[in-house]
Amino acid sequence: MNPLSEWYSDGWTVTKRNLVKIKRSPDMLVFAVIQPIMFVLLFSQVYAGAISVQGTDYVQFLMAGIFAQTVVFGATFSGAAMALDLKEGIVDRFRSLPMSSSAVLIGRTNGDLALNTISMVIMMATGLAVGWRVNSSPAEFLAGVGLLLLFGYAFSWVMALLGMAVRTPEVINNASFLILFPLTFISNAFVPSETLPTPLRVFAEWNPVSALVQAVRQLFGNLGTAPVPDIWPMQNPILTSVIGIALMLVIFVPLCIRKFASISSR
Repeated sequence: MNPLSEWYSDGWTVTKRNLVKIKRSPDMLVFAVIQPIMFVLLFSQVYAGAISVQGTDYVQFLMAGIFAQTVVFGATFSGAAMALDLKEGIVDRFRSLPMSSSAVLIGRTNGDLALNTISMVIMMATGLAVGWRVNSSPAEFLAGVGLLLLFGYAFSWVMALLGMAVRTPEVINNASFLILFPLTFISNAFVPSETLPTPLRVFAEWNPVSALVQAVRQLFGNLGTAPVPDIWPMQNPILTSVIGIALMLVIFVPLCIRKFASISSR
């Protein structure tokens, strides 16, 4: 078997391991989707009457933000799982096997991709139940779903690096929330960015999550006639999101592999 085939085989083997863990721990999937469902119901049924968005219905505005939040928060499983594997010595077992060191990371992030895909299906069913609709072509809809999943996959590498950097699994939740909460809540996910105070508005308009949300709204046909900020990322959200995904992969995949190799050599 050539090196590329061995690398693919190793990555697929570890991916199957993580998928089996999800199957054997259904509570992991349940808790992964309960939070986004709660956000959908909370904002669409409780706060929708108090939040108005010019040019579109709030539920149509909201759902792209919920989808983006779901894939970003879903990436935390990579960080938590890496920290836990390091603590429990699973990495030492992998190190004793004739396998590619990067396969552990690929399998872990692929597991997140599968979990995010399942969560996305459930989120969309919940959205349809509260009145959300797709107003674009099937190709644009699939492009929007693909963009969300790719962004979540790329962000999994960021969280995997964080998971390897912390000393204990207990720290990962607090550390990840310091990143996730500003990215998701200081954005256009739940309210239009122009309603925020100036410093927060500037941050939100250049926030990569805002670009992802805007791109998904555009691809799902949920923009309505709402005004779009005259800022390059908001005027070109799809391109901005693709650039952001590429940068995360180019920067964090090598950093993760290097960090994992340094841990494995101890």
